[in-house]
Amino acid sequence: MRRNAVLFVAVSLLSGLGGSAMALVSGIWILDLTGSTGLAALSGLCVYAPTLAGPWLGGLLDRVPRRPLVIGVDLALAAALLSLLAVRGPGEAWLIYAVSLAYGIGYVLVDAGETALLPAALPPARLADVNGWRSSAQEGMKLVAPLAGAGLYAWRGGHVVAVLAAAVPVLAAALYAALRLTRTAPAPPAARPARVRDGLAALLARRAVRVPVALAAVSIAMSGFTTAALYDVVVTDLALPSTFLGVLASAQGGGSLLAGLVVGRLVRRHGEITVGAAGAVLFAAGCLGRCLPWWPGTVAASVVVGVGLPWTLVAAVTAVQTYTPQAMLGRVAGTANTAMFGPITLAIPLGSAAVAVGGRPPLVLAAVACLAAALAAAVRPRRQPAAGGPDKWRISSGRERSRSFR
Repeated sequence: MRRNAVLFVAVSLLSGLGGSAMALVSGIWILDLTGSTGLAALSGLCVYAPTLAGPWLGGLLDRVPRRPLVIGVDLALAAALLSLLAVRGPGEAWLIYAVSLAYGIGYVLVDAGETALLPAALPPARLADVNGWRSSAQEGMKLVAPLAGAGLYAWRGGHVVAVLAAAVPVLAAALYAALRLTRTAPAPPAARPARVRDGLAALLARRAVRVPVALAAVSIAMSGFTTAALYDVVVTDLALPSTFLGVLASAQGGGSLLAGLVVGRLVRRHGEITVGAAGAVLFAAGCLGRCLPWWPGTVAASVVVGVGLPWTLVAAVTAVQTYTPQAMLGRVAGTANTAMFGPITLAIPLGSAAVAVGGRPPLVLAAVACLAAALAAAVRPRRQPAAGGPDKWRISSGRERSRSFR
């Protein structure tokens, strides 16, 4: 199974490279064509909006063979990116929006597809490790891909970036084709067609799944809620240039890179709920650290935030893969992605409005929300479930569960 693990990490490296580069270049390209910062920002909205359709898009993965669908989506994305060669002036700016929207839809399908394919390619005991390595690979690419993409755009223009970005999903498709799947998901019986609400019911049925997903959802939403607050703290409270945000982004990326290398071992030892709660607590600590009137403290806090967020996300994804029946993984993974990333579309504008009272109050509010979520996760159910029941693995049972996989 080491071969499959290497292939999945390689796919994550490619995805982080192409996605991070094009996300920045699309906005810059539109800004150059139209001269409007507002129109440039809309390209990012096109990428994230399809996340809200995750339960429906994920349902496709339970109706058709998953690997061919993921490969087909990657090849379609390559063709869509090549269509950007037709962009010549402001009149074709709409094409960048269309490709950004297609990229967002493809990302939801591919991300849910990877989540569903991993349990068919790896033993359960390796899922947390590989999820952590994938997170580190993606975060590592985020440190270099935007700079490389912007530099290439400044040197040769958007067309060259689009061509190189189109090569990424083609290579990813080849890696998916090389996977050796040992377990395949059965097709849903004809009498019981795949339904979106079944995915939601499966997500909520087990505490071992719904709690890590909820922790990730709160933490990720609060990361969007505090975006404007961090800008205000840097520029107003610390009186630093806006370029200092790049330093903080690099510090956070470095923390995320390190976090992904250790999170798998922590999940095996302590369980998904415990690691998810620890990640939320670390994110809360990072938010409070960003309130300090001292820039080195803000940098250190960004490292802590970079550790906390991936812990919540990897714990949630691993819980979905571990406890969800194979036949429903597409719907549950798509629903979980919507639950985790959908709220950020509302949290960002709310945070922008909240910064009217200053940068520090939203950061404190975000810390309180994450600490409250972690505290709620630590509370055990009053009634002890029967052995082997859906809530068998509570917050204190990580060691026992990890032994069962050996």
